[in-house]
Amino acid sequence: MPVSQERDSWKPQRRNQANAESAARGCFYLPKNSRNYWIKFSMNGRVYQETANTESKNEALNFLRTRVSEVSSGKAVDCKKVTVQILADSMTKAWELAQKNEATQEWAARCWKRLLPFFGKMKATDALASAAIMEYQSLRRTQGAANGTINRELAVLSCAFTLGYEQTPRRVPEKLHFTRLPEPKGRQGFVEEKQYRDLSAKCEETYMRAMLALAYNFGFRKAELLTLKVSDVDILGGSIRLRTSKNGEPRQVNLTEETRKLLAVCISCKNADESVFTRTELSGKRVPVADFRGTWEAVTKAAKCEGLLFHDLRRSAVRGMIRAGIPEVVCMKISGHKTRAVFDRYNIVSERDLADAAKKLELSQSLVKVEQVAEKTEAEEHARIQ
Repeated sequence: MPVSQERDSWKPQRRNQANAESAARGCFYLPKNSRNYWIKFSMNGRVYQETANTESKNEALNFLRTRVSEVSSGKAVDCKKVTVQILADSMTKAWELAQKNEATQEWAARCWKRLLPFFGKMKATDALASAAIMEYQSLRRTQGAANGTINRELAVLSCAFTLGYEQTPRRVPEKLHFTRLPEPKGRQGFVEEKQYRDLSAKCEETYMRAMLALAYNFGFRKAELLTLKVSDVDILGGSIRLRTSKNGEPRQVNLTEETRKLLAVCISCKNADESVFTRTELSGKRVPVADFRGTWEAVTKAAKCEGLLFHDLRRSAVRGMIRAGIPEVVCMKISGHKTRAVFDRYNIVSERDLADAAKKLELSQSLVKVEQVAEKTEAEEHARIQ
């Protein structure tokens, strides 16, 4: 028997685009042995067909119009066969095309190694469920992962969903949202001037001494120092120019006399494409410094600063620049902080800072009292003369 169907004469209007026009023709019909109407339309050579989930002709017609509008505007969702693995591959490719920072791409790849065994084969629409997110959080906690680590992994997953949502047509019906697990307050460690001098005195390797000075004075990140090339250093001009950084933006730092002299030693007799920081092996071969954890541990132990992290020097740099009176905007440019929230977190306030603030307040109040006494004496003298 022929399929029973009822066609509608409505035809969607042509929509103008930048370079071309697309036209859609559609209909709704009632299949045999079905109570609900179905819609069918074509656009740009592709046929769309689905149930309208209604027995009403008017509602079916309205649904047809809505779907045609969504497809023509790029808001339609095409996610029936989309899995999280597909979203992960799409995000990885998008980041490669956008030339995202290499360290950022490697970090995301590590997160996907944890995410995909759980979410990989799951449909994207199923991964949006709160239950799936909570189950993953519980699994990772039983594996010993810290709350911060779990939050970062799910942030990568959320980024993949955002990219899928912004594609045309959309690959997911909505962006992924999740409740972050509580995290402890950020590390508060920093280095005082005396500790810095003690650490400097215990650095036997020239590269370690130079890296210490750059991190303490300007807040260079560990990865930025390890990837620094000789061509990035201008000794005569007294500056370093990073072509890229964690936030994806280049930045320039003008050197102090101390750091300029240390870098001059580090780059001596090296080609422009060589690493600034190298160590010499027993064979006499010069190789780039890739990992200095052992050296750093020995230095901190000798200086009686056990437990101090190299990244603590970055907080020290921000703190030192602020206390030197350098404007915060300039400090952010030097340290490479892109957001004010993160910069404020690095601007550590110590107990000595609070004590100094109290002394300054007392001094200010004392000056006010002196001024008041002087004004009163002057007024009395003026009245006596009159």
